[in-house]
Amino acid sequence: MADRPSPDALLNFPCLHEFKAFGPAADAAFQESVLQAVSRIVPVGRDALRIRLSSGEQYQCVTVRVRLETGAQLTGIYAILSNVEGLRYLL
Repeated sequence: MADRPSPDALLNFPCLHEFKAFGPAADAAFQESVLQAVSRIVPVGRDALRIRLSSGEQYQCVTVRVRLETGAQLTGIYAILSNVEGLRYLL
């Protein structure tokens, strides 16, 4: 199996990056958990948050746009987000 390229090899840092977490609709706790998870690695305010409901209104997509300085921040945020309660899908 080939080694995966590091984020530093794939992206030019610093850069803006959007994390998209999908979870249950109308769940403010999920939104807050996503924001807090990202905030553990990089400072982020509520103005970086966007929420969109799915067409059937069963799920919500919480998007957080942040400035990343390193690939370690990218992988760290994905690792923390993967443990958010209620997470269905992560981009």
